[in-house]
Amino acid sequence: MATVVLLGTLDTKATEYAFLKDRIAEANCDVVVINAGVLGDPDYPTDYSRADVAAAAGVGLEELVDAGDRGAAVEAMARGAGVIVGDLYRQGRLDGILGLGGSGGSSLISYSMRLLPIGVPKLLVSTMASGETRPYVGTADIAMMY
Repeated sequence: MATVVLLGTLDTKATEYAFLKDRIAEANCDVVVINAGVLGDPDYPTDYSRADVAAAAGVGLEELVDAGDRGAAVEAMARGAGVIVGDLYRQGRLDGILGLGGSGGSSLISYSMRLLPIGVPKLLVSTMASGETRPYVGTADIAMMY
């Protein structure tokens, strides 16, 4: 059975990710959910919490919250998510990755996607897809959709 990783900021998009998780599970795929949002947890369990992601980046979640610096938080959570996504891929627990985001979420999600090899399916549904996508895609094979 294929495993799809859902990576995103569930503090702002928990409902959307819950919907995606259910649809992917209905397609007989395993789903791993990574919450890289700093401000809160969804009302359902995730495989990796925001604290797990911050710890993978080597920072404390409370430190990020207390600093109140969105840019620094996005950067740290992107690094932490990248560590987790890389580990999942090396363990054979990632066959594809999907994320939803605005500008900050797209930066965070695409960082992890760019770390994966060419050929691993990567879909980023983003409000940024209608403009300049190079900062998100780089030289990777990330499909972006508005």
